[in-house]
Order: sequence, then C-alpha cells, then structure tokens
Amino acid sequence: MSIANFKSRVASGDMMAGTFMKTPAYEVIEVLAGSELDFVCIDMEHSPFDRARTDACLAVARALDFPVLVRVTHFAPQTVLQVLDMGAVGIVAPHITSADMARQLAKVSHFGDGGRGFAGATRWAGYGKHNMAQVLEKSHRETVVFAQIEEVEALECVEEIAAVDGIDGVFLGPSDLSVSMGKTDTNSDELLAALDRTGKAAKANGKGYATFVPNAAKAADWAQFGAHMFFIGSEQGWMKAGANADAKGIHAIKT
Repeated sequence: MSIANFKSRVASGDMMAGTFMKTPAYEVIEVLAGSELDFVCIDMEHSPFDRARTDACLAVARALDFPVLVRVTHFAPQTVLQVLDMGAVGIVAPHITSADMARQLAKVSHFGDGGRGFAGATRWAGYGKHNMAQVLEKSHRETVVFAQIEEVEALECVEEIAAVDGIDGVFLGPSDLSVSMGKTDTNSDELLAALDRTGKAAKANGKGYATFVPNAAKAADWAQFGAHMFFIGSEQGWMKAGANADAKGIHAIKT
C-alpha cells in the first residue's frame, strides 16, 4: 500500500480496511503503518486534534508512505487547505446534504478558479521540489475527496451528490443517519435500504463507497451493498477490546 496508488484503488473499488484515529499522537501512525491496514483517517471532528498535532501525524505518515485521510470538522476552505498542505491524501467531509455542498467541497479541495490556494513550499508539494505544473498534476493524481451521507436530507439526493465532479467517493455514516431517521440503533431495515441506495448511486457514478463498521463481520455483511472501504472502529476501541480480552483471561485463572 502506498500514497501514490491510493486514489486509483478507491476508483477501482478495491476492498480496503482502515480505521478512525482518535489519539493525537504520531506514534499511533507509526504503529498502524506497520499493520495490514490500507489507510487511517484522522478524526478532527470527534477527537482533540489541533493543527500542530495533525501536522506531526501527517509528517510521519508521509515519511512512511502511508495513506492518511482527515475527517475535518467542516469543509471550511482554510481547514481543507491546511490538512492537504500538511500531507493528507484526502478529505472526508461530514454532513454534506446537497449537491451544491458537494460541489463547494470539491472546489475547495482542488486547485482552480476560486478553489484550493496554491503554494509550492508545503510538505505535500515537496517544499519547492516540484514546479507548478507538477504540483497541479500531483493533485489530480493523488487527492481524494469523500462526502459523508449522514442525514435523511442527504440520502434523498445521494444520486446527485455522487454525480458531482471532484467527489471521489461517498461515505455513509450509519450512526448519524440512523439518528436522523429517529432510530436508536443501526439495525433497521431503513438503514439497510439506505446502504443499498447509496451503493447504487456510487456504482452508477463510478465513485468509491465507504462506511463505518464495528468489525470485519459487519463489513462482510454490508459488502453486499457495494461498500468496499471500511472504517473499522478506532485504535481506541482496539486498545480497549484487547485489554479487556486479556484482563478477563487473567481474572478467570483459578489458583
């Protein structure tokens, strides 16, 4: 797995495993980069990542050639610009509820008139190593943009969102969408129908399709809807699960 081929793998529908990173420490990136995961997504929306700690994590990810996405708190141009300049392979933007919002997200994530601000002296651009044409080509070849579908309003126009140029994939957020539907869990028939509809929209437009799952068993179940990128829990969840499993084993020892 490398940064250079990540976007092509999204487009081709490769089966990929990743996780949300909640702990703002570059050592976590070092550990996960040596795992069998295909990517990690720094979660700025629900975790205490500030600019400095995000920058440190992305510096290590770039050095290790490990694809790291960033879920931003919102897709304000300055936030998107900063994490892409730091070295993120792409953006995951929450609460995209219309095609117009998706078009604005795509605009601020890519270079062009009114889009991402250009600078050649950034980590992502090689600190001046490449000329303007090379940097622009790198963006076209590498940067990926995911729009999150997590409200009923978004589901109702998911086909239009998936059709937006510059959006590489859609991410169905099962928890937020279930809450939006008035549910108290992620086991409803309505959610399954939403997964299916979103998968068909992604496939019809040649876009990647990601979702969040608690484990590989749920991923195997939901793959039938076309999802191929699975954000599996978080490193915090794995730490707790591993700790609990061994602690229970110790507590069960009879002397």
